[in-house]
Amino acid sequence: MSTTIDYTTTELSSEANALFEQGLAKVRAEIGRHRLLIGGEWREGGDGTFEERNPAALDEVLGTFATASADDVAAAVAAAREAQPAWARTPVGERAAILARAADEIGRRAGELAATLTLEVGKNRIESLGEVDEAIGLIQYYSRQAEDGFDIPLEAADPERHENVSVMRPFGVFGVIAPFNFPLALVLGPAAAAMLTGNTVVAKPSPTTSRIAVLLAEILIDAGLPAGVFNLVTGGDATGRALVSARGLDGLVFTGSYAVGQQIAARFLSDAGYARPCIVEMGGKNPAIVTANADLSKAASGITRSAFGLSGQKCSACSRVLAHESVHDELVAALAELAAEWRVADPTDPGARLGPVHTQEAYERFERGAAEARADGSVAFGGRTLREGALSNGYYVEPTIVTGLPQGHRLIREEQFMPLLVVERVGSLEEALRRANDQVYGLTAGVFSEDPEEVETFLEGIEAGTLFVNRAAGATTGGWPGQQTYPGWKGSGSTNRGGLGPRYVQQFLREQGRNIVRG
Repeated sequence: MSTTIDYTTTELSSEANALFEQGLAKVRAEIGRHRLLIGGEWREGGDGTFEERNPAALDEVLGTFATASADDVAAAVAAAREAQPAWARTPVGERAAILARAADEIGRRAGELAATLTLEVGKNRIESLGEVDEAIGLIQYYSRQAEDGFDIPLEAADPERHENVSVMRPFGVFGVIAPFNFPLALVLGPAAAAMLTGNTVVAKPSPTTSRIAVLLAEILIDAGLPAGVFNLVTGGDATGRALVSARGLDGLVFTGSYAVGQQIAARFLSDAGYARPCIVEMGGKNPAIVTANADLSKAASGITRSAFGLSGQKCSACSRVLAHESVHDELVAALAELAAEWRVADPTDPGARLGPVHTQEAYERFERGAAEARADGSVAFGGRTLREGALSNGYYVEPTIVTGLPQGHRLIREEQFMPLLVVERVGSLEEALRRANDQVYGLTAGVFSEDPEEVETFLEGIEAGTLFVNRAAGATTGGWPGQQTYPGWKGSGSTNRGGLGPRYVQQFLREQGRNIVRG
């Protein structure tokens, strides 16, 4: 494509639409059986197979995939460990060149990859093409960090005879466990950072988005990645547990829910008898604060884009708004007016803004949440599941706006991962900050105010890793490699070093101090 599509894009060119349609035809013509990648070889899984289905059209099978057993996972870790020393000795420029070829191939296959994302995840074509471009951007940005290097000369008592230096060395083998919502970027991002720094990888995607991971593995092999540097094990929770507990892992990256992330971190950090890097990137309950001095047009645009994009299934989705009482009612009306423009349709449809939620569990969770909202507050817009006509065979729900819930309500406190937005009435910015911070999460947050003092108060007082001010393109979402960083504070992350940002790659390295006396 001639221009980059990112998460602020609102329309596609005819070229991009044609590319997507070509990819869609290709993907649907190649439904098949897919295996594990271990040590450069494609293998059957020891625990049978499973099917993937399209959440927008449940009668459409997207492929059959191998289920990796604990023995398969152990074999993948062993293959990664065997390949790691030679890979670590490979100059970083050569490692980056291989990944650059992979980035070029991702660009050439953008339509196919985007169509796969739409069919597997349920995201619309703009979001899917955006994720493909994000994957390319991650390789390019992380490669620049790795090639610049992290070694630092230290002071020496006798510079003519003594050489002291802090160098960074790879850990060895990293496991990468990725969620369904960004299954290309959240496998490739940490895997690329790990491989660029001389580590090898065993990746485990979500069982509902395994095909995009298989395509990525094929691309890496075609780019010349040596056998064993990237290994792929597909399967469900048992496969994930086997990877977390596998002997031979030196580090782990997990992206997913708070509850699962806490369990994984506790186990992984203790199992080896010593601390290993465990980069756990968890959820968010991301607030947008709207003050009496806000531009409500900007606020309504930014909030709805962050609340309803990808059906609210982003860790950075805006799921609560704290609006000053003087603008609360006008803001709710503006939000409802924009929500009505979010057309719910099969995400392969060029006009679809909102596809389905991803699973039956999410569909039922929405039903429960909407019922609670009606019982305990007021539904200002939406609140219905959609199972009629063209939407009868998918997990479709309406974008929903809720008001009037009591403080501390479950829908205010807990991450919902669905297109349900709660608007709360507050009397001051100070009250909004106090209530926004009174939660376990601290991923992203936004503010809308034309008063510089209020903006400064927000920036200094909010407890979140990524902040957005007056951003009509997304109140709490829309990051891009090198432009934003996503460090999770509090229960949203374990390292306070953000993906997409300038401090992410060095997490895959450990420091070694070298003190050398010559002569």
